[in-house]
Amino acid sequence: MKFPQQVLDDIRQHLITEKAKIEATLSSLKSQDPFSDPDRLNDNAASDTEAKEESSHERMEALETELRTHLSEIDAALLRVANFTYGKCQSCGQMIDTDRLAVKPAAIYCMDCERKNEK
Repeated sequence: MKFPQQVLDDIRQHLITEKAKIEATLSSLKSQDPFSDPDRLNDNAASDTEAKEESSHERMEALETELRTHLSEIDAALLRVANFTYGKCQSCGQMIDTDRLAVKPAAIYCMDCERKNEK
């Protein structure tokens, strides 16, 4: 079973929109990262300020990693849409429930296989 072309077009557009939002967020994060300021190395900040900058930088890196992972998932989902394999579980080959896809459009496993993989 496959999704109708109109549904795939809508899914593709949704994924492209989500990808653009994530890319914009990543761009914004780079400008907010205290380590992106080249003058940071020349200042004589107090140790508590330095610790705050370090903590902020680590949070920014963690968020960036999470967003880049999500971008990869979206790119893979877009490829599945183009190959007409979107919505098919990559483990058992059954169709992924549409409610699951509505919540997580980049899902690659049906709920049963997802549970098995979590164990």
